[in-house]
Amino acid sequence: MQSSSGLVVVVGTGGTIAGTAARAESHVGYTAGALGADALIAAVPALQGQALQTLTLARLDSRDMDHATWMALRACLAEQLARPEVAGVVVTHGTDTLEESAYFLHRTLAAPKPVVLTAAMRPATAPSPDGPQNLLDAVTLARTPGVRGVLALLGGQVLAGAELRKLHGYRVEAFGTGDAGPLALIEDGALRCFRPWPEAPLHPADPAGTPVDSWPVVDIVTSHAGVRGATLDALVAAGAAGVVIAGTGNGSVHHALRDAAVRAQAAGVRVWRASRCLQGGVVGGAVDAPAGELPSYGSLTPVQARIELLLDLLAAA
Repeated sequence: MQSSSGLVVVVGTGGTIAGTAARAESHVGYTAGALGADALIAAVPALQGQALQTLTLARLDSRDMDHATWMALRACLAEQLARPEVAGVVVTHGTDTLEESAYFLHRTLAAPKPVVLTAAMRPATAPSPDGPQNLLDAVTLARTPGVRGVLALLGGQVLAGAELRKLHGYRVEAFGTGDAGPLALIEDGALRCFRPWPEAPLHPADPAGTPVDSWPVVDIVTSHAGVRGATLDALVAAGAAGVVIAGTGNGSVHHALRDAAVRAQAAGVRVWRASRCLQGGVVGGAVDAPAGELPSYGSLTPVQARIELLLDLLAAA
């Protein structure tokens, strides 16, 4: 079990938390990922003198996150977690694809120690940035004995990486976990728990056996009024090995898109569905779908379902 005074490694990947703007009052006109992990730590007085190491892995705007960076981050985290002196790892990340990176790491990384992803909705140069408090809380969580798994820490809420979803594009309170709710809160530096820490998958997926540039293509298409089946047809023609349909309501799919899905399945493309409603998923029809229904991954969001289908295709390759 990790020590309450153990070493915490902070791995920077960029994002708004490391962003700078030409005008201090600007919350949207900034350059993401401008600062390294060491600069983020230096900006938080309460972290000075603590047992910390920093590593800047990338300086990405997370809208541009890619599979190669995921794999580099996964390898970096595995290396750090294997060090006996490390209590836990904090990852600073952009908010745009935070939920995707968190889910990928949950599914592919054995994390007997805490891996805490944190981020910010305001750049570091804002008059009241949210990043410094989030970073301080994330370090506190990563050093707390007994904590484990891939987690996210934003606005004092400790959220399971497997359940994370971005709900708002601007407000500081931008993240939630759907029906699940937070695992815990950080209140004035103290941890208040509500649920057990997430269990890691018994057999984490290992995508390292296939070069990233050979990974199967998995796309997402949204069902909506007036949708064209030709959109899905075009994805298949462009080489998609799998498609997730972000369905309306409880994962329902427009008839034109359903017909295209049947054509795709006949061509050997795997087609699954999710719900475009961020506060829920697909109830019923999870994995083993009734006759005539497209299969679903249940409560997973479309982007989570895309990762799950990608990992399934890699495992079957």
